[in-house]
Amino acid sequence: MTYTRSGPAAREAEAGSPARPPLVRELLLVAGLFLVYKLGRQAANGHVDDAFRNAGHVWDLERALHLPGEGTVQDALLHSHTLVQAANTYYATVHFPATVAFLVWLYWRRPRHYVWSRRVLAVLTGAALVLHLVFPLAPPRMLPAAGLVDTGQVYGPSVYGDTPATDSMANQFAAMPSLHFGWAFAVAVGLVVATRSRWRFLWLLHPLLTLLVIVGTANHYWLDAMVVTALLLAAYAVLRLPARAAAGPRPPRPVTARLSATAQAVGASTPEATAARGAALRRAPGPYATGLRASVPRPRAHARSGAGR
Repeated sequence: MTYTRSGPAAREAEAGSPARPPLVRELLLVAGLFLVYKLGRQAANGHVDDAFRNAGHVWDLERALHLPGEGTVQDALLHSHTLVQAANTYYATVHFPATVAFLVWLYWRRPRHYVWSRRVLAVLTGAALVLHLVFPLAPPRMLPAAGLVDTGQVYGPSVYGDTPATDSMANQFAAMPSLHFGWAFAVAVGLVVATRSRWRFLWLLHPLLTLLVIVGTANHYWLDAMVVTALLLAAYAVLRLPARAAAGPRPPRPVTARLSATAQAVGASTPEATAARGAALRRAPGPYATGLRASVPRPRAHARSGAGR
């Protein structure tokens, strides 16, 4: 007897879900992308004069566009020492772990969505690195005209060194675009698309909270988030979610199911029903239908009795 799988996993497999990519290859690929990301940010370091000049242009452009001042969000944070430290901690600790956890979950549970999201993140990060190289930008916490507090240095914790120009751990002049917000937005979109819960749109709170954090801590301008959003939308326009593969041929109906349907029909007394049951039982294998054949009544000779009358 042959047993078949059932449940959501079987339905996904029958619907043509692609195979999960090889784990070792994916680990090497993600590690390579992370290395390129770190090296690219380091390569963009050192352009101090250009970074501050571009910061002045961005600040003036935001005022010309009548965007709200970043200080509005920061003032709300500074009312509470605990709140501003929580924002600094969120900025320092959520960015990478949340993205890694997102990719790991997709890899094991939604392979098709994993491949799509990994491609989107790679394209987004690559485009961001190009902008970091051609448009170095000092964050608003360094811009005197902004009048903002460097919350990481004042309240802690901070992921940056005290001297931005010589910081060997991170490029502090790579504010535009904001990959903190871009990755958070991509994670939220990926989870909304990959899940079916009616509460799935609550994942969008992650990029919203990230936006308030990066602006309130004076690490990014509003335009940094707007530019990375445009890049992400362009990536989604180019990289579509792969369609499900065509399902394979449907397996034949089990013999037991055909016999069950025949057995349920036993009890009908018309000659047509009796003849149909007999034909079905003759097509079934003998070992399964022996008991059922005995229960099928022979057709009555209606024609002979009619001739007698």
